[in-house]
Amino acid sequence: ELGRAVAARQKLETQLTENNIVQEELNLLDESNTIFKLLGPVLVKQDLEEAKSTVGKRLEYITGEMKRYEQQMQDLERRSEQQRELLGRLQQELQ
Repeated sequence: ELGRAVAARQKLETQLTENNIVQEELNLLDESNTIFKLLGPVLVKQDLEEAKSTVGKRLEYITGEMKRYEQQMQDLERRSEQQRELLGRLQQELQ
């Protein structure tokens, strides 16, 4: 379970980096530039402000998901530590 959470967080970290790069690129553009969005096999024209808004929302979502996975990993590590302590006490009692 911890391994899955770590893998998911790493994937989100990659997405965060990619989206930060996209946001930086969009910030370099003005309204005279034409932006296209890839939808399946088709490029669709998109408004600059709409693109910036979409990327901003995506960054918020990814950041929130990363925090959620970090909390989940902390909880799993805490439970694992509690189980180790319990196991240690039980082993001492049996000796």
